[in-house]
Amino acid sequence: KPCPLCDEAKELLEPYKRRFILQEVDITLPENSVWYDKYKYDIPVFHLNGKFLMKHQVDIQKFEDQLMKLELQND
Repeated sequence: KPCPLCDEAKELLEPYKRRFILQEVDITLPENSVWYDKYKYDIPVFHLNGKFLMKHQVDIQKFEDQLMKLELQND
């Protein structure tokens, strides 16, 4: 913290908050060292349902497409 890039991303995802659970991971904590080593130069990073989705900024179209696919699979 602070993470203006993360704040911007969360703001863009706000309209979708009822459709998914946002889990934030602070990669600077010792228990998250694997994530830090992998993504220290690429924040923010987004995974959806355990799979890498995007990094650096939110691609709304990609996010919507993948979220819709997950929702259809779960119906």
